[in-house]
Amino acid sequence: MSKEITVERLKDIFENEYIVIDIRDKSAFEYGHIKNSVNIPYSDILQAELPHDKKIIIYCKSGIISHNAVDELCEKGFDAYNLTGGYVEWLSNKMTNRQITEDVEKSLRKKFKKSIWCKFTKAINEYRLVLPGDKIAVCISGGKDSMLMAKLFQELKRHDKFPFEVKFLVMNPGYSPENLDIIKKNAESMSIPINIFESDIFESVFNIEKNPCYICARMRRGYLYNKAKELGCNKIALGHHFDDVIETILMGMLYGGQIQTMMPKLHSTNFEGMELIRPLYLVREDDIKHWRDYNDLHFIQCACKFTDNCTTCEPDGRSVSKRLEIKNLIAELKKINPQVEKNIFRSVENVNLNTIIAYKDNAGVHNFLDKYDDKYNLME
Repeated sequence: MSKEITVERLKDIFENEYIVIDIRDKSAFEYGHIKNSVNIPYSDILQAELPHDKKIIIYCKSGIISHNAVDELCEKGFDAYNLTGGYVEWLSNKMTNRQITEDVEKSLRKKFKKSIWCKFTKAINEYRLVLPGDKIAVCISGGKDSMLMAKLFQELKRHDKFPFEVKFLVMNPGYSPENLDIIKKNAESMSIPINIFESDIFESVFNIEKNPCYICARMRRGYLYNKAKELGCNKIALGHHFDDVIETILMGMLYGGQIQTMMPKLHSTNFEGMELIRPLYLVREDDIKHWRDYNDLHFIQCACKFTDNCTTCEPDGRSVSKRLEIKNLIAELKKINPQVEKNIFRSVENVNLNTIIAYKDNAGVHNFLDKYDDKYNLME
């Protein structure tokens, strides 16, 4: 039987001879982790060089997979303990009665004014995302991007340059009570007045084997549009950032055989009079992470049922997601050319139709041969 340790006792761990190990995958660890912990994925934990003279605390998302890891380590003679409730319970405990509104807002006005605030307002102005009289549903998933977007909209309201309204909308598609509690506590700690409404999307897509995440995302957007319209809003705001945009461009080229991008705004085809906007369009993900870490903020990586049982840290042999592959590819290309990210973004701003073999629009498909001889005859 594995040995357990509670989150309440974690305050003493760094005063003693302990080592704390996060066995989730790298992306989950980078998204958020317990301070001073080290990342050794579950698949590598038994082969890792661990100290025999220290107590070892193991945690994953919910304390399920880490329970198995502790049993295996104890069998090898290590003094290992499982963190009861895992990262989620630690996070909930950390955020209880926390109030950080003033510090978070000050950081956006001072330290992150150039890297985040100015890029947010540039996108607002350049793409005309917010107009006088708008009523915007700011959609909050509980992650770093949407929480930052909510604080930026609050700051924009304080400038009061023109009249517009915002509603901070959280859809509960079937979160576990623990995950929903973290979202609520984060919003409360930063003084974001969220409006929560229920849906059963997770139940609907749980047994779908092919592209459940894509179907879930489409359904969630539909529910958000519907609720926003019910509240009298004419726009919904999503937290996609600059890195999402360039990754989408490359994914379309390499995996979809097409050139397209994630647009800064879109008219809804199914909800008349509604529009989708992406105010973080020019904000870099690294700057969002810096803002998060600077303010000691912690968010859940994914709150869906597919990861409620620690499946993100379970070595089940699944291939790395295509988006993560693209993210890693861009990181490698950046080592050779530091401008590669900006160039990917600019590539969809500098399209020359005279050098495109074919393209399509609402009128249909157009081929360069359609007017090829006409151009030649004009030159004659």
